[in-house]
Amino acid sequence: MGKDKTKNQKKLKAAANHNAEESFTAVPHSFVFNRGQIGKNVQQLILDVRRAMEPYTATSLKVRKKNALKDFVAVAGPLGVTHFLIFSKTTENVNFKFVRLPRGPTLSFRVIQYSLVKDVVSSLKKHRMHEQQFTHPPLLILNNFGNQGMQVKLMATMFQNMFPSINVHKVSLNTIRRCILINYNDDTQTLEFRHYSLKVVPVGMSKGMKKLLQEKFPNMSRWEDISELLVKGANLSESEAEQDGDHNITELPQVYAGRGNMKAQQSAVRLTEIGPRMTLQLLKIEEGLSDGKVLYHSFVKKTEEEIKAMLERRENRLRQKHERKKKQEKDVERKKEQNEANKKRSLAGMKRKNDADGDSDAEDPGTSGENDPANISEDDDAEYYRQEVGEEPDQDLFLHGSKKRSSFRQNSGPPNKRFKGSQGPQRPRGESRSPGGQKKHPKFKSSNHREARSPRPGKPGQKHFKKTEGHRSRKSPVAKGNKKTTGFRKPGAFGSKTPKPGQKPRMGSKHKMADRKGKPFKQGKKGR
Repeated sequence: MGKDKTKNQKKLKAAANHNAEESFTAVPHSFVFNRGQIGKNVQQLILDVRRAMEPYTATSLKVRKKNALKDFVAVAGPLGVTHFLIFSKTTENVNFKFVRLPRGPTLSFRVIQYSLVKDVVSSLKKHRMHEQQFTHPPLLILNNFGNQGMQVKLMATMFQNMFPSINVHKVSLNTIRRCILINYNDDTQTLEFRHYSLKVVPVGMSKGMKKLLQEKFPNMSRWEDISELLVKGANLSESEAEQDGDHNITELPQVYAGRGNMKAQQSAVRLTEIGPRMTLQLLKIEEGLSDGKVLYHSFVKKTEEEIKAMLERRENRLRQKHERKKKQEKDVERKKEQNEANKKRSLAGMKRKNDADGDSDAEDPGTSGENDPANISEDDDAEYYRQEVGEEPDQDLFLHGSKKRSSFRQNSGPPNKRFKGSQGPQRPRGESRSPGGQKKHPKFKSSNHREARSPRPGKPGQKHFKKTEGHRSRKSPVAKGNKKTTGFRKPGAFGSKTPKPGQKPRMGSKHKMADRKGKPFKQGKKGR
């Protein structure tokens, strides 16, 4: 295991991280995105421009259709974004807007023509592009931005502030691996955007000597003497010879990466285009974020009087907008005060009403017994018994106590049976006769089992009843000639053994019956 860091080392590391964060936030950052519908080629152009603007740009920025420009402005402040590069497309042209945050200006360009990275690289025989080149920002080179006009100077200032500044005395040459060239053509009034890769090679030595410095051994089988290895341009064709000259040869102030690039030695700087490339035409310059007055327009020229009238109209619109805003704020305050006053009056009226009428929500203690569901149910059962039977029920017939229910459960007999009322010549008092001539027996109810009357299916007018457990378990003597007894079975009634006059007995005492499995068994005599 390594040794723990000392206190001094921790302080130095924290200070280095703090300085790195400050230096990172001090440099300009950019967003490159699109607005509206664009094609695949324009989308690829946006990705290529992001690649050229690395590392101080959002390479993985996701844009949704519902995002507005104010959404990007709201996010740009906390992230330290200073520039927007916005691409859009119409049916005829591809447009490009260059915005400086937070107060503008906004430069609008028309993209006359462009080439993607893949198109530029495919035209090269050998390209020089690798990931280490994009770890540092590119070097900006502005060409032909002289005293052409105020709009040209403004463009130059905007492009200079888009990239971090360079301190000539402290810069490290090894961090400069790319460059962006922006050339202004005065004749066509267009901008040419180019992106190059830098390579520095030593001069004054032959190709074979360079290979030796790069630890590559050349093929010397065709040479007659070793001196040919050191002679510049020996055994080289005209196309293979180097085309360096005074335009790209310089003396290095520092040691540069690469074999033979020593300090105070002459080396040649070579550029290889890696794309993308664009040709831009300036359309107009506006104040603010695309919402201010137009400072310059390439096609529309206005006189001083027209400019003055336009400024007056703009001031009037701003003044009216401010007045409307103040009026809306006053209306909101007035409505709030009215709502508060109405609320106070309502509460005061409710309080006066409660004081005059008393507490209407209080419950009357004397009405609790009337609303008892047990009493209501018992009264209903007793009244139903009086209407059907015509007599007063027994006192212990309708009980709701838990003790009575438990006793009924203990004395309960076999399952109840359903029977029909018998047809007799006489009708007891309190009984009613159905239109079919059948007599209705009263319905006995118990506390633990109540069943509503339901007509027997198939025979309208007939009722079927269920004997209660209490009636089945209670054995009361039956007096002769007393036809008012409710549990007495008449001859010919359903389930009785006595047949009707003129009818054969359905089943004898020795008749064999079959159980559910089909096996016959004998029915014994059942005493009553």
